[in-house]
Amino acid sequence: MTVCAVAFHENTFAVFELREELQMLYMNMWELLHQLEYVTADQRVIVYEEIEQIKQQIVHTIDLLRQHDQAQHPLP
Repeated sequence: MTVCAVAFHENTFAVFELREELQMLYMNMWELLHQLEYVTADQRVIVYEEIEQIKQQIVHTIDLLRQHDQAQHPLP
């Protein structure tokens, strides 16, 4: 039995990993936003800091995905 896999892009696995990372970050963000419904005032400051960190990671991951895409599909 012969098995063959075709990758349409050079960085297919890297893009897959980045998309997985992005999904995890979004789920973490949702959880943090949900925590705002019940945390104390002292905890709220920590949650705000964590939201900012996740936001920065999301932006960074999206930038990496765009770089991979632009490398595979350069603009004329």
